[in-house]
Amino acid sequence: MDPALRVVLAIVGALLGASLASSSHQFFAAIMGALTGLAVSEVLDVRSSLTRLRAELSEVRNSLASQRAEPSERTETAAQRPPATTRDAAPSVAVPTPQRGPGFAAEQSTETVSTTSTPADWKPLEPCVSAPLDNPIIRFLREYFTGGNTLVRAGVVVLFFGVAFLLRYLAEHTHVPIGLRLAAVACGAIALLVIGWRLRTTRPGYALALQGGAIGILYLTVFSALHLYSLLAPIAAFALLAALSVLTAILAVLQGSLAVALLAVTGGFLAPFLASTGEGNHVILFSYFAVLNAAILGIAWFRSWRLLNLAGFAFTFVLSTVWGVLSYRPEDFVSTEPFLVVFFLLYVAIAVLYSTRKPPTLHGYFDGTIIFGTPITAFGLQAAMLHENRLALAYSALTVSALYVALAWLLHRRRGEFQRLLVEAFVALGVAFLTLAVPLALNGRWSAASWALEGAALVWVGCRQNRRLPRAFGALLQLAAGGALALTLNSGGAVPGGTYIAALMVGIAAAYAAQAMHAHKEQLADYEWGFPGVLFLWGLLWWCVGGLRELAQHIDKSYMLSSALVFATITALICSETGRRFRMPIALLPAFALLPAMLLFALWATASLAHPLSQGGWIAWPLAFVGFYLIAWRHDDALVTPMTNTLHAVAVWLLAALASWELAWTITQALGNTGSWSTVAWAIVPAAVLATLPHASTRMGWPLRAHGEAYLVLASSGFAVYLTLWSVASNLLVSSPSAPLPYFPLANPLDVIQGLVLFVLIRFWLRLRAEGHPASLNLDQRPVAIALTLLGFLWLNAMLLRTMHHWAGIPYELRAMLESTLVQSALSIFWAFLALTTMLIATRFRARAVWLTGAVLLVAVVIKLFLVDLSSIGTIERIVSFVGVGLLMLILGYFSPLPPAAEDSR
Repeated sequence: MDPALRVVLAIVGALLGASLASSSHQFFAAIMGALTGLAVSEVLDVRSSLTRLRAELSEVRNSLASQRAEPSERTETAAQRPPATTRDAAPSVAVPTPQRGPGFAAEQSTETVSTTSTPADWKPLEPCVSAPLDNPIIRFLREYFTGGNTLVRAGVVVLFFGVAFLLRYLAEHTHVPIGLRLAAVACGAIALLVIGWRLRTTRPGYALALQGGAIGILYLTVFSALHLYSLLAPIAAFALLAALSVLTAILAVLQGSLAVALLAVTGGFLAPFLASTGEGNHVILFSYFAVLNAAILGIAWFRSWRLLNLAGFAFTFVLSTVWGVLSYRPEDFVSTEPFLVVFFLLYVAIAVLYSTRKPPTLHGYFDGTIIFGTPITAFGLQAAMLHENRLALAYSALTVSALYVALAWLLHRRRGEFQRLLVEAFVALGVAFLTLAVPLALNGRWSAASWALEGAALVWVGCRQNRRLPRAFGALLQLAAGGALALTLNSGGAVPGGTYIAALMVGIAAAYAAQAMHAHKEQLADYEWGFPGVLFLWGLLWWCVGGLRELAQHIDKSYMLSSALVFATITALICSETGRRFRMPIALLPAFALLPAMLLFALWATASLAHPLSQGGWIAWPLAFVGFYLIAWRHDDALVTPMTNTLHAVAVWLLAALASWELAWTITQALGNTGSWSTVAWAIVPAAVLATLPHASTRMGWPLRAHGEAYLVLASSGFAVYLTLWSVASNLLVSSPSAPLPYFPLANPLDVIQGLVLFVLIRFWLRLRAEGHPASLNLDQRPVAIALTLLGFLWLNAMLLRTMHHWAGIPYELRAMLESTLVQSALSIFWAFLALTTMLIATRFRARAVWLTGAVLLVAVVIKLFLVDLSSIGTIERIVSFVGVGLLMLILGYFSPLPPAAEDSR
């Protein structure tokens, strides 16, 4: 780095440190400022060196790659090339040295270079001393202090600070009339300005530096005469300031010099603070700022200077914020608000004017700062002034939204595609502030909502610019917004109104940010790949929290379950549409989570409702099932087959369970809570579904035929297991199958449904075997046959015991049944009869295995006779059991001998 630049930066740092410190600490502050200036120079030097090294390394890599690509060709070329001689050397030519620094004059020199030819595969490294820095602001400062005459430019900066300190010193230590002092300073500045203007053609760089310094000194002089010494009336002072602003704009535009415009504007903004004594009227200060910004707007009409716009924006809002933090009082609102509105409108106009000459790219700090920074900063200051009046803040957000939407509409009509990106940005800002106005109007947590919207805007800009920092900061703002809402919810006491709407806004903003990052996923770094999923789930969390809590505030408690189920269904459908439209796999996770949520709602309903269709369930549950099957249909191939089959099976199980519950409640309401009517209802629907699924699958392509394994095997097997357990439980526990009607064996609802269940189970198993499904081929058939046989045997015995209970008055309890001789005798005869019937049927169909089953039952009867019935041989019941069983065995031996093994085909 040029040593002169190091000295200049050290001097500037020392002067700034001394001017900002108190009188007792000026020496120490000057030393620290000088060290800071040296540190900045070292950083710039290191940055320039790194840039130069990167360029050289890139050239070396390209050269090596070229050498590896064509080794044979290079060898042949070198072998055939004749040796170079003096006559072959090309003549030397004079090449002008490039001028350093934009807009500044420099002495042109020439140097002699040789154009002697070199091998085609070798290219010398070009010097990279003047390689531009990546950061535009640092590049401008570097070129300003190193381009043209470095000493002149540094001298202008030092002179400006010196004049400011001179004015303060003269005010404190001399008795010369202040008017003469200021007039002398103004005359000196005018002289510098005239000299600079006359040298504009012969020494442009030197001339522009003089003009910029002179204009800054004139700003300082006029403001001092107005603010410090009251020598000028406000009207006269601002007329002079306006004239200076016009003169600055004219000089900058005529000479095409960003430097003079930037120096003049910088000097103008620094003037009131360098000459300030700590007292003054903020109205005059902000009026002065308005004049300066009007000059910047005028320059923007003719020149597209990003850096000038950014400097004015930074000075205006940073200095205004500093004043607000240190000096603002609520009674100052009336006199401060108009200036905030003016500053906001000025920089919106500057953004629009700039885009009329160059379409915004939203790349880098400039466009993003002016376009998005203006509303965010201005609204932040507005929120600080109106933090106790949320309704006024809501109207402010609504006004800003209307302004941006109107500008977007006008620009779209007039400029079309030329300003498409600016139109999109204005539309996004309009929608964001319109969304923000809703929770503010309802006393919502505007800070969390504004953070979320700001974070979404930063993520969008970061994706459009392919910049990691805005994306990361925007994601952090989304998390911070949720954290702020969580603190509000956990603060205790009544939750402020609008908090849950703010939670909805946070959720929507996070989901939008996730979508923006997913749409530009090819730009994301490795550590950013998880950001879209995390942001989407974070937004979904706050969407659900806000939505459910808002329902709890406005919906009657008895309808809360149905309302929450409808909300969950709508949320799942929105996620499904998001996943389909934007191809976001993470959005399908909450979409398919609708079914687990429905299971939780069903458990909630069992604990709080009499039947599922009560309290709005008649619309919530059908809507939920329609929503689930719509999601499953739209994303039929999104999941692996086992998971898809599980979801379909669980859905039909849940549907059957809810239908059974509703049917049981309806029967109970019609016939009373006696007998087995409600118990029967719990088997009718599953049995009907199990019986109709095979036929329905041939007529319904989706979902039955498309997912045949899910419905015909997995779901049907679940129904079969359930019906088996229901049959066992009802036979063991239910004693009054037809109350209040008289009881008749088989002619009662429980026995009818028990027989129907057994028939459906047998039919399901036979159909599974007939179709040769792998589930039936891989399963041992004997346990299934034994289980079905035992289930039928249990039902027949339960029917006998229920008959004894109703006709003989024996309690339907295990101990009472075991102690009753009538029951034991009836069981013995009934078992023998069943054995006889089974063996007769086996003989008729020559089924040896079935005959052996009857024989085993008959052996069990004989064992029971001698171990149980023989203990009460004197009773008539035992006598009947022995005689009856004996006669049945004689008949059986005559009509049903053991079928031969060779003929056992079953």
